Amino acid sequence: MTWCIESCNFDVDVDLLFRENLTIGQKISLTEKIVAMLPKMNCPYRIEPHQIQGLDCIHIFPVIQWLVKRSMETREETAEFVRSFALNQFHKKHSFSEDAETAKAVQGNLTKNIRLVKKSYEPRRLFKHKDGSVREESTKYLGTVLEYEAPLYYSTKGVGSPTATSSNDAKENDRKEELKEKENTEQIAGSLAAIEESSARLSVVAVGNIVGIQAQEIAKVAEKYAAMSTSETGENGSSNSSAAVIALQKQKAALQNRIRKLTKERDSLSTKVSELTDKTNESRAKRQAIERSLKKAQEMGINEHDSVYKCLEELLLVHDGLKEQEHNFREQCKSDLNLLRGKLQEIESGTSEEEEDRLKEYEEQKEAVTRVRLQLAKKNRAIASLTRQLDDVPGRSELTQYQRRFMELYNQVSAKHKETKQYYTLYNTLDDTKLYLSKELSLLNSIQDNYNEAMASTSGKEQFLKQFEAIVAGVKRNKAKVEKRCADEKNRRDTLSRQLATLIEQQRKYVAAVRQLTIECRKNEALLAQLRDTYSRG
Repeated sequence: MTWCIESCNFDVDVDLLFRENLTIGQKISLTEKIVAMLPKMNCPYRIEPHQIQGLDCIHIFPVIQWLVKRSMETREETAEFVRSFALNQFHKKHSFSEDAETAKAVQGNLTKNIRLVKKSYEPRRLFKHKDGSVREESTKYLGTVLEYEAPLYYSTKGVGSPTATSSNDAKENDRKEELKEKENTEQIAGSLAAIEESSARLSVVAVGNIVGIQAQEIAKVAEKYAAMSTSETGENGSSNSSAAVIALQKQKAALQNRIRKLTKERDSLSTKVSELTDKTNESRAKRQAIERSLKKAQEMGINEHDSVYKCLEELLLVHDGLKEQEHNFREQCKSDLNLLRGKLQEIESGTSEEEEDRLKEYEEQKEAVTRVRLQLAKKNRAIASLTRQLDDVPGRSELTQYQRRFMELYNQVSAKHKETKQYYTLYNTLDDTKLYLSKELSLLNSIQDNYNEAMASTSGKEQFLKQFEAIVAGVKRNKAKVEKRCADEKNRRDTLSRQLATLIEQQRKYVAAVRQLTIECRKNEALLAQLRDTYSRG
C-alpha cells in the first residue's frame, strides 16, 4: 500500500529501512498514516487501521485494487507528459518537410485573404458629374473627392495670435472661408449624379423607344395587309388569285401571332418600366430627403454624428464587398455544379470495361489492406509481448519495495517462531516442575508411610535414617545438575545476544552502504546523461 501511494505522487512519512522490528505502537501509527492518506487521494473505500493490522482481506482487497489501478494511471500520465515534453523540445530545434509545406500553405491562404480584404475595402466611385456640367480647374479636386463620397468640406481654424483683435479677425476670416467652401461643395454636389448598380439594365427611355419601334412596325404591316386585301377584290379574273389569297392568309396568321407576342412583350416591358420608374422615383425621393437632411445638418453645424456617418460609410462599403463576394461565390458554385454534372454524365455513360477495371482495382486494394492489417496485428502482438516482458522486469523502486516487504515478512515469521519457541520452553519447564513435584510428593508419601514402622525398632530407625540421608544426597545432586544446566543456558543466551547485536550493527551498516551506493549510482547516471548531451550538441 505504501509503494502504491508513493507511486501516485503522494508522500507517506514512513521509514521502513531503519525500523525492521516495529513495535505494535509503531505499526499502528504506520497504518494510521496510510488510512489518513487515502481520503486525500479521493479513495472511494474506507478502511480502519486495525483492519490493516489484522489482515482483514475482505476490506483490504478493494483498497489494494484501487491503489494499483491509480498507480498504473499515474504512470501512464507521467509517460504521456514526458513524451509530449520530449516532442516539444525536439520540434524547437528540428522540423520535417511536411511541416514546411503546411506553413507555406498557411502563408498562401493568409496572403489571399489579405488581398481579398484590400479589394473589399478599396475606394469606390459612387457619384459622377452630370452631362453638360462645366468643371473648373479650381473645383476639380473637390469634385473628385465628392465623387468618392468623402467629407463635403473641411473646417480650417487659424492659429491664435497674442492680441485679441487679431484673433477676432482670424475667426471672421475662417467663417467667411467656411461659408465659401460650403457654397462650392453644395454647387458641386448638385452637379453630381448617382452611378447605377449595374450598367446592363435598360433605361426607361430605351424601353420606350423599343416599344415605339414595335408599334410602328405593327402599323406598317397592317396597312400592307389592307392594301393587299383590296387588290385581291379588284383582280377577280386573274389566274393566280387563289395562290395569292393562300399566301396572304398565311402571312396574316403569322402576323397575328407576331402581334400577340409583341403585345405580350409590350405589356411585360410596360410593367417593368412602371416598376423601374417607381423604384427610381422612390430612390430619388430618398436621395432628396437624405440630401435635405444633410443640408439641414450642415446648416445647423451638427458635427456630433460624424463618427456615426463614417461608421455607416464603412458598413456600406463592407456591405458592397459582401455582395460582390456573394455574387462570385454563386458563380463559382454554378461552375462547380456544371462541372460535377458533366463528370456525373461521363460516369453514367462510362463503359462496362471501366467498371470491371475499377472492381478489379478495388479488390486488389482490399486484399492489400487486409495484408497490411494482418502485418499490423502481428506487429501489435509483438509489441504487446515486449511490453509485458518489460513490465515483468521490476524496477529499482519496485525491488526496494520487495526488499521491504520481504524484511517485514521475515520479521513477522521470526516473531511467530519466537512466540512458538517460548510456548515450547514454557511447556517443557512446566513439565519438569510437574515431574519434580510428583517425585517430591511420592517421596513424602513413602516417608510418611514408613515412618511409624521404622520408629518401632532401633534397627529400623537406623535403616530409615540411612535411606533418608541417601535421598537427601540424591536431591542435592539433582539440584546441582539443574543449577549447572541453568548457568550453561544463561551463558549461551549471553553469547547469542552479543552475536545478535553485532549482526544488527552489520545489517545497519549494510543498509547505509546500499543507500549511499544508490545515491552514487544516480549521480553517475546524471553525469552520463550530461556527457551524452554535450557529445550530441558537439
